[in-house]
Amino acid sequence: MNRSQLPKRTGGRTGGRANRRKGTRVFNLVTFAQRSVVVAIVLALVAVVALGKLAWIQLFEGQATAEAATKSRTVPHTLQAQRGRIVDANGMVLAQSLERYTIVGSPKAAADFTPVKCTKATSSYCHSIDGKPVGASGPAAVARLLAPVLGVNAMELGAQLTGTGSYVVLKKDVTPQIKRAIDKLHIAGIISAELSNERSYPHGDLMGSLLGGVDTEGNGVAGIEYMENGLLTGTDGYEVYQQGRQGQQIPGTEVKSKQPVNGKDVHLTVDGDVQWYVQKALQEGKDKYHAGWAMAVVQEPQTGKIIALADTENHPAGSAEAKMNPPLVVSQTFEPGSIGKTITLSGMLQEGVHAMTDKFTVPDHLKVDGQEYHDATNHQAEHWTMAGILQNSSNVGMVMAGEQYPDQKRYEYLTKFGIGQPSGLGLQGESRGLLTSPQTWDRRTRNTVLFGQGYATNAIQLTNAVSTIANKGVRNQQSLIAQVDGDGKSTSSSTQPVRVVDEQVAGQVMNGMESVAEKFKNVAAVNGYRVASKTGTAEVAGANGSLTSIVSDWSGIIPADNPRFVITVVMKDPQGTYGGLTAGPIFAQIGEFLMQKYEVPPSAPRTDAIPVEW
Repeated sequence: MNRSQLPKRTGGRTGGRANRRKGTRVFNLVTFAQRSVVVAIVLALVAVVALGKLAWIQLFEGQATAEAATKSRTVPHTLQAQRGRIVDANGMVLAQSLERYTIVGSPKAAADFTPVKCTKATSSYCHSIDGKPVGASGPAAVARLLAPVLGVNAMELGAQLTGTGSYVVLKKDVTPQIKRAIDKLHIAGIISAELSNERSYPHGDLMGSLLGGVDTEGNGVAGIEYMENGLLTGTDGYEVYQQGRQGQQIPGTEVKSKQPVNGKDVHLTVDGDVQWYVQKALQEGKDKYHAGWAMAVVQEPQTGKIIALADTENHPAGSAEAKMNPPLVVSQTFEPGSIGKTITLSGMLQEGVHAMTDKFTVPDHLKVDGQEYHDATNHQAEHWTMAGILQNSSNVGMVMAGEQYPDQKRYEYLTKFGIGQPSGLGLQGESRGLLTSPQTWDRRTRNTVLFGQGYATNAIQLTNAVSTIANKGVRNQQSLIAQVDGDGKSTSSSTQPVRVVDEQVAGQVMNGMESVAEKFKNVAAVNGYRVASKTGTAEVAGANGSLTSIVSDWSGIIPADNPRFVITVVMKDPQGTYGGLTAGPIFAQIGEFLMQKYEVPPSAPRTDAIPVEW
């Protein structure tokens, strides 16, 4: 068979290629259709699952999910209680808490911050600086907005806000005005303000160490702030509400709240005006007599209220020095010297050992049981009554009068007058002094206690001892904190007064003390007013611990015919030495101020003086 007889191929090569292309198209269409079906099935399955999940959530988990979302937006916020004030007897504020804020930032939230451009629609919550865009995002944007308000460097502030933490303190003690300016920046979700009351002491070193101070948490750590911390401290409250993305409260979402209970005010018995004047008089006296220090206490004998409690070791209230150093008038102890003779005389009269008119012939020195005693000045044998021994402050006379006065009674009356006993004021750093039992006394101590040596006291104890005499023989509990009811009205102390000696005995000792004051009328008189007083001079430990320093003191009652105040002044190492010549003039200066301030009527003339000589 030749080639011409072979069957012819229809279409040839061209037809074959066409058939192959057609088959490919068919295959592709089939593949696409198959894939489409698969995708449709998958989508349908996803839709079914999603719809099923949605139905499940709505039917079975809807409430739980809603509650979870609400819970994530619901946050508690502490409402801080304000610490109570400390005020003087006249209501003058000595310590108070000012509204201040601690500004806190969240670096984590700052990292996601994007300023909102200001338009008509966003004008109530947008961000700008002087009407211009912020020009940054993240911590830098927050810092640019906040730095001018806080008055800090923007770059440093931005560095503080950079990180992954959620809490960083940016600035403390911010005023309410600045806090309100921060609120207007619309960055509440990033920057928040925590109320942190700042303790303020408006009068500086007036009663500085007495007031003490608080720590960084606002708790009292010294002085009145510590002693009355429980009363001054309030109870914080809280608010629970839902907040938006920027940390703002969503209106109407408050679910629970409790208002804080502020601390109560503490009312002192101290009169701030008197305290200021006493501090001034002490400083002037210290400078005039070149003393190491000076201190004073002013007390109402009828009530036991302390009107002033001052010394020259002043520190601003709230300072580290005020927190570390209790008032010198509380912590410093000393031998009272001849002021102690008033206690001895009271005990002798009460026990019937002597009368004020008993007669003595008193030399300037005396030897008893191998111990020699001297008066402050040399003198011939004097004819003095018991009142005269007190007026002339004779150590020898007291030893002579004490022959029939047992050691146990000497100790007993010192104790009854409060020597060596806690004052009950509760002040930090208060020393109770030192009074040993008579069983430990040696041959000398048993007699030196008769004239105010051989034991140690402080100015508070000594003032109350003299106040007991001024109060007709009744010792009151001293008070520095006024007892007040819920309305702030004064109430009486719960501590009952104690009778130490009879009224007649106290009156006779007062009479003798008036004679003492008359002896110093040229240096320590208060014109128009009778004064009953006693001076003292004693050795105390100096810087090396040995008895190388001198304490000069004076405790006086004014007016003597109608006691209103007892004033005790104590000085260390004054030039002039004797209490009547140094502490006495300061007493008179304070006494004159008190008579004028409280408009005390002048005294009636003295007509019943007990003879001092025979």
